[in-house]
Amino acid sequence: MLEDRPYMRQDSFDMRRSATLVLMVALIAVFVLQTTLHFYTNLGRHFPVDEYLALSLQGLRRGFVWQLLSFQFLHAGLLHLFFNVLTLYFFGRSVEETLGTKAFLKLYFLSGFLGGVLQVLANLVLPQHHNITVVGASAGILGVLTAYALLFPERSILLWFVIPVKAKYLLWFTLFLSAYGTIVPFDNYAHTAHLGGILGGFAYLRWGPLAEKLFVRRRVRNRSRELIKVHLPKGAPWQRSRGEPEELPPGEFISREVDPILDKISAHGIQSLTPRERKILEAARARMERR
Repeated sequence: MLEDRPYMRQDSFDMRRSATLVLMVALIAVFVLQTTLHFYTNLGRHFPVDEYLALSLQGLRRGFVWQLLSFQFLHAGLLHLFFNVLTLYFFGRSVEETLGTKAFLKLYFLSGFLGGVLQVLANLVLPQHHNITVVGASAGILGVLTAYALLFPERSILLWFVIPVKAKYLLWFTLFLSAYGTIVPFDNYAHTAHLGGILGGFAYLRWGPLAEKLFVRRRVRNRSRELIKVHLPKGAPWQRSRGEPEELPPGEFISREVDPILDKISAHGIQSLTPRERKILEAARARMERR
């Protein structure tokens, strides 16, 4: 059981309209349906839920490609569901608020998809892996946890509400456990799917559409006591209207020039930027990369 603190602008985040809440409700609803069908199957009626919806190498060979999505909504038991929903609740809110709902959903399902693909490949090419059927939202949720740890590495997390651990250390431990379980399988967990979820979360933040925004903010935060020099063409209209000093404290620079541009990328994509906004962003990034 995990708890993070503190959240960024928690008072402004409306859980009633969040994708995090929708996913939690969907996981619970599907579990209720899944267990109901299992119950009636045991009574003699045939509802092949696992055969068609759980992820397996045999299923993919039969053309059931939807299993790469459907397995993310099934669970092996109530405790499995409980811990996944709880982890999603604690970390999903902050990640969704930071990335935005659309990016959050892309992160979640990309991580789940990659986790499923890697698990099936491990079953296929690694002889020590049993050809298991995979269910659970863990891969997608670990992608969310990875994003959380990359966005807020120094935040304190209470593991089991008792042991304080920084987010970055929790990520490293989870990565090690998943990688070890891939090489030397133990228990009945799909460790390779967990590893794929972690890699998916990392890839999305490192190379996804918001990577530019996160990169600039991280570099500015790491150099918060330095001046950032941005050289732009002289005589440009925005320089005449504002005076535009060429040296700005990082806090003022990020709030006045870069933040509005990055927010625009988050809302409308990088293709929406004007030539002036692209120059500011490219100049800021180039300057910070040289430092």
